[in-house]
Amino acid sequence: MKKKIILGSAIAALAVAAPVALRAQQLPAPVIAVVDLDEIFRTCTQCAAANTQLQAQGTALQTRAQQLQTQVQTEGQALEPLVRALNGAQPDPALTARINSFQAMQQNAEREVGASRERIQRNVNFIRQQIGERVRPAVANVAQTRGASVVLDAGTVISASPALNITPAVLAIVNQNSAPFNVNAPAAPAAGAPPTGARPTPAPPPNRPRPQGR
Repeated sequence: MKKKIILGSAIAALAVAAPVALRAQQLPAPVIAVVDLDEIFRTCTQCAAANTQLQAQGTALQTRAQQLQTQVQTEGQALEPLVRALNGAQPDPALTARINSFQAMQQNAEREVGASRERIQRNVNFIRQQIGERVRPAVANVAQTRGASVVLDAGTVISASPALNITPAVLAIVNQNSAPFNVNAPAAPAAGAPPTGARPTPAPPPNRPRPQGR
């Protein structure tokens, strides 16, 4: 009977303490700030310089692609009447070699343009990565100074008061770093190459000849 009384007292004590514990776990009201990351990525001093270089790379690619397309079209137009004149017959060795060369020209042009596009896309991602490495500490700095506990990207917010916008303060800190961004991303790893830092697979031990029985 005494054990039941003690157990009942303990349960009652827990029941009284439970609301206090729940109140202690409540989170404080958030202090929200908003930053326009797209604006920073476009307008910060070194961001704008990097974007200009990227645009130059894109223009150069368009020019080169047009050159290759003109070469392919010119050769294709020259071959068309020769192939049509065969009327289904087999071409001679000289024409066959020219047709094969034309097909190789097409494949090489497509391969070159595709590789250039992939390289420029890697450059874009590489620059955005570098910008992000500068923006994140700047956002944290301004948020701490302004007492913000939550920072939202303006691109994901439907509506926000201008008083919550900390973009100018973040942009000012980012612009303090005058080091230019590297607009050329590292080369993509070759297909089948092990990732950086991976240990090479050890070669299997050589087959030793078995001793012949007597």
